[in-house]
Amino acid sequence: MLSALRSTKATAKPRLPDGVRIYAISDIHGCAHLLEQMLGVIDADVAHSRPRHAIEVYLGDYIDRGPDSRGTLDLLIKRSRRGNMVFLKGNHEAFLGAVFRDPSRIADWFQFGGIQTLMSYGLSPSSDADEEEQRELVRELAAAMPPQHREFLQRLRLTFTCGDFFFVHAGVRPGIPLPEQQEADLLWIREEFLRSQKNFGKYVVHGHTPVRSAEVLPNRANIDTGAYATGNLTLLSIQGSRLLAV
Repeated sequence: MLSALRSTKATAKPRLPDGVRIYAISDIHGCAHLLEQMLGVIDADVAHSRPRHAIEVYLGDYIDRGPDSRGTLDLLIKRSRRGNMVFLKGNHEAFLGAVFRDPSRIADWFQFGGIQTLMSYGLSPSSDADEEEQRELVRELAAAMPPQHREFLQRLRLTFTCGDFFFVHAGVRPGIPLPEQQEADLLWIREEFLRSQKNFGKYVVHGHTPVRSAEVLPNRANIDTGAYATGNLTLLSIQGSRLLAV
């Protein structure tokens, strides 16, 4: 069911505590149908292997671009009631928060995949809305979103650490200790992080920058495989020092 990923170089392997298995997914982007499939894979794997302590970690970007942001949040909120779930913030959730605070940013959000999110809540936005129409669209979205959706988005974490692994949406700034990382870098960083071959203090598992297939390097793993464009949503399973993906 799950196939091994291999690092490009031999290196000391990061480890999780004994008995812990982590399932990580990133950049769902409104692809509720793909998420539902992966939840089934997780459930089947847990039933088969019966790990002592299973944790699901979602690395953000649940909304925008894909067709069903609302359905994606419904699935995740339902899943959260089972416990042992970690939900991180992505730059798309951060951008939506900025739109709620400042409706004039909605035009930028449209370029960012926000139109698809509005449509998933039953709204029909105009791409050339004037300032008053923009404010009205944001009011309509706030009214259309169930309260539990707003609460879910407001409770998202920036990072999660377990054993030798550090989970984050985009990455970290090289040379800065993990506890001192800035939110903007955790949500948005690309080139400085992606080019770095440094040890970041923990093994970083992230998404944010789409790759053709899950990428495992000595210091980090990127599991964003561009689900909304490719139809490929990657699930990474970690137990001990083994990284497995489907």
